[in-house]
Amino acid sequence: MDSVPPASPALKGVGSRKPDQSGMRSDARFLGCCLQSTTTGGPISIEPRINERIRVPEVRLVGPAGEQVGIVKIDDALRMALEADLDLVEVAPEAKPPVCKLMDYGKFKYEAAVKAREARKNQVNTVIKEMKLRPKIEQHDYDTKKGHIERFLSAGDKVKVTIMFRGREQSRPELGYRLLQRLAQDIGESAIVESAPVQDGRNMTMVLAPVRGKASVKKAAKPASTEAVSEAPAEEVVE
Repeated sequence: MDSVPPASPALKGVGSRKPDQSGMRSDARFLGCCLQSTTTGGPISIEPRINERIRVPEVRLVGPAGEQVGIVKIDDALRMALEADLDLVEVAPEAKPPVCKLMDYGKFKYEAAVKAREARKNQVNTVIKEMKLRPKIEQHDYDTKKGHIERFLSAGDKVKVTIMFRGREQSRPELGYRLLQRLAQDIGESAIVESAPVQDGRNMTMVLAPVRGKASVKKAAKPASTEAVSEAPAEEVVE
């Protein structure tokens, strides 16, 4: 039987894969790269379009004092803004045609930033402080930590009181419950129990919230020049 001669190096690989399939795979990879590069953009700007960035044939123009000028061509609106030394700002891009107003945009942004700062300054931020106690706490340490809790409450902050059990103390949760009940009674009307005592593993927690009326009155009574002193709650374990 005659043996088949080996293929020459020039003919190796011929017929192993079709050239058109290879070309299709290359074209698909190229198209995928193009689509990825064109569809991936930067963050969307929330700034309104102003002046030459407004690319519509006509707009509904509002004057600097809020007066209605009417529908004008964009070139006329830009000319009016230039003559008044103001900016043409697009305030309602979804309208047909878009609504634009003549204003000093730099001054408008500054006043908006000042209002936002004032709103954040007047916003009441509730902070939850944490005070940790042991079930067999000494009277002196108890009075000290009760004073910290009262100070936090008078500043308008909530306080999470945590009773930490260790060793055999875990078999007597009633000690922690009685201590939390005693603390709530000693603090009195300056706070309310927002979250009743709950056993959580080795700890028992209770959340106290300030009475809003009294907390706001105490804050208003402070002079404006007085700086608030934030004191971290005592985290040490008292034997």
